[in-house]
Amino acid sequence: MASDTIYLNGEFMPLEEARVPVLDRGFIFGDGVYEVVPAYSRHPFRLAEHLKRLQNSLDGIRLANPLSDAEWTALTHELIKRNDGDDQSIYYQVTRGPAKRAHEFPLEVKQTVFMMSNPLVTPPQAQIDKGVGCITATDFRWLKCDLKSVSLLGNCLLKQMAVDAGAAEVVMFRDGYLTEASASNVFIVRNGVLLAPPKNHLILPGITYDVVIEIAKANKMPIELREISEHEVRTAEEIWVTSSTKEVLAVTMLDDEPVGEGKPGGTFRRMHALYQDFKQTVMRRAA
Repeated sequence: MASDTIYLNGEFMPLEEARVPVLDRGFIFGDGVYEVVPAYSRHPFRLAEHLKRLQNSLDGIRLANPLSDAEWTALTHELIKRNDGDDQSIYYQVTRGPAKRAHEFPLEVKQTVFMMSNPLVTPPQAQIDKGVGCITATDFRWLKCDLKSVSLLGNCLLKQMAVDAGAAEVVMFRDGYLTEASASNVFIVRNGVLLAPPKNHLILPGITYDVVIEIAKANKMPIELREISEHEVRTAEEIWVTSSTKEVLAVTMLDDEPVGEGKPGGTFRRMHALYQDFKQTVMRRAA
């Protein structure tokens, strides 16, 4: 269930009282960006990194950040405080605001700033133990996937393909190479080496993606960031999807074919344990 209290343009209020003008460019054009921050035990996880990504997205659409990092941080903690649940998912959205409908940017901008909290739902133990099934598709989205834009129709169409197939995610390829999934980054394991596509305009720079790389390097796990062919994905020993809500999750079936032995592999099990330890260490320091 959605949160009871949200933040909109300087005010906290019940969700049912929130109103945005129909000429808001976020509604008319999808002209805005968003961010999602997980909070464990009421402490936001990697908030500085999320705020940096938010700034990158705003810069990418030439929209000034309406708040300082200190203001975002204070609002995040206050929103967490005003809503139930120790583990929450904090959603930020900034649009260019209401203006006469025209494609060019309005000369005077008053951004719309919206924040809400939802329960943070991470994978159940059964999924961690057994893994999930995914399908594949051509990545037909626009060419600025590094921006966390609210224009997510392509991602929605792809995610619905997964839902229709009874799968957890869609793993995408562009011109024969792995990009990401509809709402996740993707890692694979081949010959004991962890592989991931490098950060570029074709993938979202995931916060969990960064954490996984940080953990792998700290624990001397072999890792390479490079272009990964579709053949390498389909013949991988292991495939993972990662995100702030999925954390690290093994893919054990791809297009109805088993990945490796058809169960979460040893590298995944090690990474999952290390990720949980890392998360707990970060949260203890924040407490």
